[in-house]
Amino acid sequence: RVLRLELNKDRDVERIHKSGINSLDIETVEGRYMLSGGSDGVIVIHDLENLSREPHYICKAIHFVGRSHPNVHRFSVETVQWYPHDTGMFTSSSFDKTLKIWDTNLLQPADTFSFEGTVYSHHMSPVATKHTLIAVGTKNPEVQLCDLKSGSCSHILQGHKQEVLAVSWSPRHEYVLATASADSRVKLWDVRRASGCLITLDQHNGEKSQASSEAANTAHDGRVNGLCYTSDGLYLLTIGTDHRMRLWNSSTGENTLVNYGKIHNESRKTVKCTVSNGCNPEFAFVPYASTIAVYAIFTGELITVLRGHYSNVCCCAYQCNFQ
Repeated sequence: RVLRLELNKDRDVERIHKSGINSLDIETVEGRYMLSGGSDGVIVIHDLENLSREPHYICKAIHFVGRSHPNVHRFSVETVQWYPHDTGMFTSSSFDKTLKIWDTNLLQPADTFSFEGTVYSHHMSPVATKHTLIAVGTKNPEVQLCDLKSGSCSHILQGHKQEVLAVSWSPRHEYVLATASADSRVKLWDVRRASGCLITLDQHNGEKSQASSEAANTAHDGRVNGLCYTSDGLYLLTIGTDHRMRLWNSSTGENTLVNYGKIHNESRKTVKCTVSNGCNPEFAFVPYASTIAVYAIFTGELITVLRGHYSNVCCCAYQCNFQ
């Protein structure tokens, strides 16, 4: 079955993104509500429930932060995320160098974090019970950790040499964070440790590290702008501008050497891929020009290509509540 998401066309034209949609997030408790953030700075909340029971249906836009809203992002919204525990709060980050914490009912910012550089990505842990940290990747090579409780940037993680393009908390360990950078490196951190960095992923599994210091500990031969854990947190997928996707053992940092073939990736921004949850085999969904490529995660086989968009796909989100 195919779920076709559309905006209710009889609503005010301001409620429709006037340009590309850069980020999606589906609420995890019921899977009913979807956030979308656009390159026009607008944020829309959609109700995904199929009241008609028809195989194809229109998903209504029920709330939005439009261009006339006093707190709308001034530039492109790059990442949106529901608060993992309920829909009373969501977060958004933008090229306007801000991360905003929104009260869903009031549609007003409860807090705003400002940064010196462009914000590419942010993420809240889906499993954390002992911290309320939001990891933020910006044009600055330092990874910022913002604390929801204190309302301040609690500390930074130093180690990357260029801008941080993607961040993702482990769905298995609440203190483990993965970050990807334009310096070709992917790092795993334990944010409790003073030294921070646990592992720097090496595509050669250490075989070339003695021959060339430059080749050591690079995950890709280009910018790394895609990052996604498998649903169990045991593996990590990365995507680079070398047109490669790699699968890593998240405990050992080993490159599993699964061959996915060429992955079309010339994006200057974050590539927002996603994975299935509970399928056999498990799938990775990767934006590929105007299509979505679907790969079997552990064999690398290209299962199918989803076609239907007329321009480049910027992001995709997996809805596990619908079979």
